[in-house]
Amino acid sequence: MVGWDDVRKLALSLAGAEEGTSYGAPAFKAGGRTFACQPTHKSAESGSLAVRIPLERRADLLAEDPATYYVTEHYLDYPTVLVRLSLVRADALRDLLGGALRMVQAEGAGRAQRAQRKP
Repeated sequence: MVGWDDVRKLALSLAGAEEGTSYGAPAFKAGGRTFACQPTHKSAESGSLAVRIPLERRADLLAEDPATYYVTEHYLDYPTVLVRLSLVRADALRDLLGGALRMVQAEGAGRAQRAQRKP
């Protein structure tokens, strides 16, 4: 079983990760962009973590392990998967957080490049 302290240690061990809040809940960010947080929407189960993920990868996780990974109607249009901390393995969560961090870092780099091109 993974607890919030484990999530915090794993997230902050990633290069570029910082602790913050999102909608008043604990969150982990890179360059000010959230890559994982405690979900605040009432549809999320208690003891869950919301993690940014490409929609294609989310579909894979939901098919591979629906007991651990889930999504509610509220999150369907967002590149986010909900993770049941009581069921996820620490190594799987570490990999998931690393991918989420890289995703937001890449999005941030793409935005910076587009901003530089504008006249």
